[in-house]
Amino acid sequence: MSNKHQILFLSHGGGPMPLLNDENHLEMIACLKDIAGTIKKPSAIIVVSAHWEEPVVSITSSSRPELIYDYYGFPKETYEVTYPCPGLPSLAQSIHKTLNTSGIDAILDAKRGFDHGLFVPLKIMFPEADIPCVQVSITNSLSPEAHLNLGKVLHDIDADNLLIIGSGFSFHNMKAFFSPDSVETLALNAAFENWLMDTCTNHTISEAEREERLLKWETAPGARFCHPREEHLLPLHVCYGAARAACSKHYELNILNKKCSMYFWDRD
Repeated sequence: MSNKHQILFLSHGGGPMPLLNDENHLEMIACLKDIAGTIKKPSAIIVVSAHWEEPVVSITSSSRPELIYDYYGFPKETYEVTYPCPGLPSLAQSIHKTLNTSGIDAILDAKRGFDHGLFVPLKIMFPEADIPCVQVSITNSLSPEAHLNLGKVLHDIDADNLLIIGSGFSFHNMKAFFSPDSVETLALNAAFENWLMDTCTNHTISEAEREERLLKWETAPGARFCHPREEHLLPLHVCYGAARAACSKHYELNILNKKCSMYFWDRD
């Protein structure tokens, strides 16, 4: 089995705003371009998006998925964005089989397209749209353990030169994005980011401890301020499940005036 994969958790910003070169997303744009320029160009990409929740893990299986403009109130051109990357039905079927064999219920979805959790960051990273992609949902259980287990199984996908992306956001409090900062909110944002970076980067802790931290993420300082609902954090659990190691590289940045982070693993 060939399963040496690159794994990336990225913070994908606010809707299509990065594609408008919004000034509060310039660090994100630069970061994604830097990552794309330094990693090995993948042969295929699996994207686990925070913007697709289902009762069971679902997998896009069309050879030509359409785009889903799952955002509201933006300029007309954001609903005309194109990203014509192909799907990869054979990879979708492999993911489906591997998940079901491992005891994780999963279904193929030939009608579902790619949401902005996929096409916004990938349009920045790989603008040629020449890498086939398969999108995988999170589940509406919002269970940290279930998403860690999903990642562990994705690690076993038999594919060469695969990039697994968890597309979420290390900070995702919609109210806070549009409210004035205070000493308290800045401290809560910084505290959670410091905890998250230590959890993902610290080589001195065991993998059992790292996993336990992620399973009990709600106990971290600032956790529920940064994630009133955890759907944007769970793609990180999937990434860690696939990697089961401290990350190879991490990125600290500001998006929408909030401290955020991204994590990359290059793993066998």
